[in-house]
Order: sequence, then C-alpha cells, then structure tokens
Amino acid sequence: MRKIPGAWRRAAEGAGLLGRDGTAVPTIFAEMSALATRTGAVNLGQGFPDEDGPEEVLEAARSAIAHGVNQYPPGRGMPDLLQAIAEHQHRFYGVHLDPQRHVLVTTGATEALAAALLALVDGPDDEVVVFEPYYDSYAACVALARARLVTVPLRQPDFQPDLDDLRRAVTDRTRIILVNDPHNPTGTVFGRETLEEVVRLAERHDAIVLTDEVYEHLVFEAVHTPIATLPGAWERTLTISSAGKTFATTGWKIGWISGPADLIDAVLAVKQFLTYVSGGPFQPAIATGLRLPDGYFTDAAASLRAKRDLLGEGLRHAGFGVSTPRGSYFTVADAAPLGATDAAEFCRALPARAGVVAIPLTAFVSPEHRGDYATLVRFAACKRVDVIEDAVARLAVLAG
Repeated sequence: MRKIPGAWRRAAEGAGLLGRDGTAVPTIFAEMSALATRTGAVNLGQGFPDEDGPEEVLEAARSAIAHGVNQYPPGRGMPDLLQAIAEHQHRFYGVHLDPQRHVLVTTGATEALAAALLALVDGPDDEVVVFEPYYDSYAACVALARARLVTVPLRQPDFQPDLDDLRRAVTDRTRIILVNDPHNPTGTVFGRETLEEVVRLAERHDAIVLTDEVYEHLVFEAVHTPIATLPGAWERTLTISSAGKTFATTGWKIGWISGPADLIDAVLAVKQFLTYVSGGPFQPAIATGLRLPDGYFTDAAASLRAKRDLLGEGLRHAGFGVSTPRGSYFTVADAAPLGATDAAEFCRALPARAGVVAIPLTAFVSPEHRGDYATLVRFAACKRVDVIEDAVARLAVLAG
C-alpha cells in the first residue's frame, strides 16, 4: 500500500482514529449513525436536534437568501452579527466588547477552536491542558499544532475535577488551558472554585484560557458563568460559542470567538486561511436569534431539562446507573449494572438488543485512560419527546 505522508496522521492519531495498519478509521459517531440507519434503531448517539430552530431565525435566513445576501461576507463577520454578539455578551454577562476588535465570526465553534490552537500553540515544547473526557476535535487540533495534550480527569458521579490534579497538570510549559463548560460529553457544569483556579493557574504560568461555551444557554440548575467575567481573566481569555446548539441550527456552522484584540488578531491570522468566510445568509439570521427575548432562552433550557429528566428516568428503569447532567445535550449512564465491561462493544450490540444507538464515553478519552471509563455510555436528549419516549420504551427490555 502506498504510504501517504502529511499531518493527517498526527490528527488521526491524536483523535484515536489511526488504525493498527496505519490508515485512518471512521469516528465512532459515523459508525454508530450508520448502524442506526442500517438497523432502524433510535439514534441517541450523535448530538444534533431533530427539530428546527425558531421561526424568526429561519425566516431571516430565507429573507437574506431572497434579497441577495449570497456572496462573501466580510472577513471578521457581518457587522450586524458582530454587533449582536457584543450585545449578547453584555446582555447576559455584563461583558463589554468592541464588535470590530474583540469579536470574530467563524465556521462553527470547531473552526474557532482549530484556529485558536493553531495560532497560539507552537510546537512540542507547548502543552494544552484539557479536562478528560474531552470533545474529540481538541486532541486532533493539538496534535496538528505539534503540541502535547495534558489531561485532568473528571470522575463519576459529578464529573468535577480534583483541583490538586489540575494544579499538577498546569506548569510553565502550559500554553493553553482549554475549558468546555457546560461540558461535553459528561454534562457537568464547573463550579466557581474550579473556574477561579483555572484563572489563577493561567496567571501564575502565563497561559491563555480558551473556553468552549457552546452550551451556555443549556444550563439547568444555575446561571452560566463565563470565565472571562472572573477577576483577572479577561486579558488572557478567549471565549468560543456558536449558534448551532442554542438555535438548533447545527448545519449552518455559525460560530464566534471573542476576547482581547491582540489575541483575536492572532486567531484571525490563521482563520482567514482556513475557510476565509462562510455562511453569508445565515449570519444576519443568527443576529436575529441572538436578539430574541429572554423567554426564548429560558424556555429552551427548560424544554431540554424536561427531556433530560424523561431520558434519565428511562435509563434508570432499564437498569443503568445515571449521572444527572447539569447542562448540555447529554446524559452519561453506566452500563456495568447490565453486565457491560466494554462500552464500545456494549454500544455496538445495543441496536440489536434494544433498538437504540448510544456512544461509548471511551471515544472521548485518551487510549491510556480508557479503562477508567470502560463501562460509561453517552446518550443525547436533544430529540423530540416522542423519539425519547420511543427510545425509553425500547430500552426497557434491558431490565429483563
């Protein structure tokens, strides 16, 4: 077989997708979604909604297309969306942003993460600290940047970090502390003590804090606290979010990153050579979404909380041990009470056993730590109520 050189190998290996024969293998998400299609199973694996977002947002996109907003938008993003993002940050968190200097529109949060890591990490002497389990693109992008991934474990039942573990992980080699809050895949929301310790350690070791806050409006028990609002955090923090989760428009890929002008300029220097720009007619639509009344955001969180409760009750009835999430789309369940010893094999067998697809938590863990999460499974609650009810009814067969 012809050997193909290039950085792809680092990305695949970083994400745990390099096969024993040296070829790239599909993600577990692709595998499980294909299995759902092939078997007719209810897909609670991949985290995308099965309902459209608010009509005002959809109509704004249709109107933009009809009125010729179909060419390249400005490189930093359309001025109205930049302004809407700044308004949103002030409205919900009291953060004052200059929309022309402190905000950059990206092709989803994923591009913002990639551009920030590629811009601000510079080779094997740099380290990026993440909480584990972690969203799989983190490891791939850190590998592309030739840096070293350092993990801080999150453990059941509440998936909060041990602050001593965090202190040991952050050193003078740490270039970025990457925080996903609310957290995918565990659904945890970090306590203020953890966030303050992140800021303190970043200041002590001159690191940058990069926060992935795409689930910011899907917090169930409290109000979201952006790290950038904490004392001493602003000058070294980049905040990422996106429209996909908040407005059920994951396919539009409209994200943004905000922070100090010098850091945003550094990210832009890389981002402009990735996609350059994207989503012309969707940008004014998301500006409309960000200006929706407060009731939209509170209702969205309440609706997902009800779905979380419905799913959690069904999982417990089926025999799983359940960690109740405090935010995000996801619920983590322990399949050990059902006899599982390997989450991946359990998930591959689940469609035949119960007609439901889920994702093993080991897909979000570095290979050397998979044993610590060997029987944990992630279910997505971002589906219609009738779909969750169908899944819960199917899973009941596991109870015997």
